Amino acid sequence: MNRRNFLMTTAAVATTTTSMLASANNTVRIAVVGCGGRGMSHVNAWTSLPNVELVALCDPDQSHLDRYVKAIEGKGKKKPDTYADVRKLLEDKNIDAISIASPNHWHALMTIWGAQAGKDVYVEKPCSHNIFEAQQMVHAARKYDKIVQMGSQSRSSVALKEAVQKMNEGELGEVYMARALCFKWRDTIGKSPVSEVPAGVDYDLWTGPAPKRQFTKNRFHYNWHWMWDTGNGDLGNQGIHEVDIARWGLGVKYPTKVTAMGGKFMFDDDQETPNTINALLEFDVNGKKKLMAFDVRHWESNHEAGIGEEKRTGGRPATREPDTIGNTFFGSKGYLAIDGYTKYQTWMGPKQEKGAAKSQGGDHFLNFIEAVRSRKRSDLNAEIEEGAASTICMHLANIAYRTGRTLHFDEKTMTIIGDHEANKMLTRDYRKPFVVPKIGGSSTAIG
Repeated sequence: MNRRNFLMTTAAVATTTTSMLASANNTVRIAVVGCGGRGMSHVNAWTSLPNVELVALCDPDQSHLDRYVKAIEGKGKKKPDTYADVRKLLEDKNIDAISIASPNHWHALMTIWGAQAGKDVYVEKPCSHNIFEAQQMVHAARKYDKIVQMGSQSRSSVALKEAVQKMNEGELGEVYMARALCFKWRDTIGKSPVSEVPAGVDYDLWTGPAPKRQFTKNRFHYNWHWMWDTGNGDLGNQGIHEVDIARWGLGVKYPTKVTAMGGKFMFDDDQETPNTINALLEFDVNGKKKLMAFDVRHWESNHEAGIGEEKRTGGRPATREPDTIGNTFFGSKGYLAIDGYTKYQTWMGPKQEKGAAKSQGGDHFLNFIEAVRSRKRSDLNAEIEEGAASTICMHLANIAYRTGRTLHFDEKTMTIIGDHEANKMLTRDYRKPFVVPKIGGSSTAIG
């Protein structure tokens, strides 16, 4: 199916499909697109929620589909339909929503195609591979009136909602800085030679919008994170969670100034993205500056503000872990630390006495389903416009790193002031027919 015919078909579907769920018992019929490691979390979520039916799977790797079908049938669930090509899946009018756990370079196109086909969309973080795509995803959600959620599950944590509320209410005084931490043990990926595409893999479909490269294992499953064609490094993998929490807690949207330095340290391997990066983003809030610092480390590291010092599994004694994943917020009256996705602690005053604290998660997948039923995007905890803003912050930090320059960002035009090379990185050349369409004005701010 060529892109023109696909868009004509999906437009017809969108005009004949209402936002009401077709089944009498209000069951949401959902398809998981992308059956790697993260996709299994989607499967487990959808097969655990009441009145949610997992009806289809999509992946260009047949071995992934086979493994997922076996796991689903092992749960006593009905065997879902399987597809290699998401375009074929989207022709099914009985699917209400798609749940995207593909590599980053596919997120935007699958989301836009899904909205055009009349589907609601849950899309993993980061929502896009570049800034242009993030904008078009928001425009598509608005144009086709779809429920679109980014998979930043921290937004559904009861504890983190409370932490942000307390900061908004002034518990820390004036919050002027957030520090996002991603100290995650990442060993070398080594060097992988060009080899034959594995049997059962449609590598053209897997590559999709990205440039077609010779196949190597280091450009394929999971290690695609560390290649610029398909991933965004750990800043766009684990780190986007912390960028999102930092922006949420600071109450900011787009930065005015961004700088970053880093590189590949210790390892001589195929990885293209930095394994260590320090980024600073400056925001202007009604004439006052706020600062976001982001720190990625890949190897031996300390913990900070208690983050990562205790295992977050029931009953085990405190032990050192190699990962320190979280955020710290600094205010005029004290500071607050967020440990992972479900826990916070405050320290108040010059004596740093322990203050408010809480540990409680939430169900981000359930939040999406509730919004699909209500048809209110305001019910979403991470509606796509929020996800896009955080993703854009991440992309700007990566662009600052890649150009080696401080960027001055204009949110009115969504461009980088006076830097042609940096502006070229706002988008990419797409491989036909996998072209991300321009849905709305990409030279104006979203929201």
